[in-house]
Amino acid sequence: MTGHNKEKRYECDVCGKAWQCPSQLEIHRRVHTGERPFGCSDCGKSFKTAHELKKHRRVHTGEKPYGCSTCGKGFTQLSGLRVHRRVHSSERPFTCSDCGKGFKSSPDLLMHRRLHTGERPYTCSDCGKGFTRSKILLVHQRLHAGDRPFHNPLVCSDCCKVFKRAHQLKVHRRVHTGEMPYGCTDCGKSFKTMYELKIHQRVHSSERPFTCSDCGKGFKSSTELKMHWRLHTGERPYTCSDCGKGFKSSTNLKMHRRLHTGERPYTCSDCGKSFTQSHHLLEHQLTHTGEHPFTCAQCEKGFTCSTKLLSHQRVHAGNRPVHSQVCGEHFAMASHALSHQHVHTSGQPYDCPYCGEEFDSSRGLRQHRRTHAGEQLLPLFRECTGAAGAPTDIPTMMRRRCPSR
Repeated sequence: MTGHNKEKRYECDVCGKAWQCPSQLEIHRRVHTGERPFGCSDCGKSFKTAHELKKHRRVHTGEKPYGCSTCGKGFTQLSGLRVHRRVHSSERPFTCSDCGKGFKSSPDLLMHRRLHTGERPYTCSDCGKGFTRSKILLVHQRLHAGDRPFHNPLVCSDCCKVFKRAHQLKVHRRVHTGEMPYGCTDCGKSFKTMYELKIHQRVHSSERPFTCSDCGKGFKSSTELKMHWRLHTGERPYTCSDCGKGFKSSTNLKMHRRLHTGERPYTCSDCGKSFTQSHHLLEHQLTHTGEHPFTCAQCEKGFTCSTKLLSHQRVHAGNRPVHSQVCGEHFAMASHALSHQHVHTSGQPYDCPYCGEEFDSSRGLRQHRRTHAGEQLLPLFRECTGAAGAPTDIPTMMRRRCPSR
């Protein structure tokens, strides 16, 4: 208790910071003087405190007193072990405010942020080329000097990234050249590697080699399975910095962010209308062409997207996966469930403008209006006049025309 509340009586005359005892003040003053009285006998490097020297000595002795209980890997400092433990967990406490990607440590986040800002703080004094990391600059400078510091070095001449195998460097170079040598014979789309092509070809086949152990659903790649797993676990590792909403993937977060920024990068060349997602634009463009490429095999009704066709096919199959949260009644489509919801909130909201009969859905009203098809319908949304010239509403007029109703 007394240790925490002890008065800080020893004040630095340079910055005014106070300390509890004179030894702490003496160590602190070395920040201002640059004094480093503790020197390493192996490499000559100096340190402000004996404790810092002790930690540094482990570089030379190989001592790693902090071991990971999961994999056994050792570390010279406790902080290094804490960061490493995140490899075995999904913890990524440092999140990028631009794309929502999470990182294990603040240095990793700092390095990543340079992808968004374009910052390259490490510049080559020989050619002026900038780099995101000091390590990459060091490799680059050795190339100028003709020094080949690595046994059989495989260094990218564009970004100085080092690879262990020639094949890895060859594939990496395609990032800079844009080369896509592997083409899909079904759709013509090209890819940088045979592996990427193989994953893509599963789009054209029914192959789904990665299966969810919870629900049995199959996926084309392990990445898709990982994303799906989050439906079961509820994990939302990508968080919006504006509203705090969580998402399963960085792509979903990126699309959500457009709600806050107002960005609509996909614009229709016909009418100028803009959209937040490319597939929304593609679906919209079909309204200009009149095309309905997704056709029901049973009734030949056409749809602009596969999702609408899938919902429609449930009507034929009798599949009703959407249920009302109020009464539990099941529906084939979410839109039907939404219409039904009005029954609980506002009674029967859909009135026939001709006879006044009420319905609990727009679909029911449409079907009913066909019964008036053989009648000479009055214009809608206009005031009608009675025999004496007095205004009469349409439902009242139609009840006179349809006494059976």
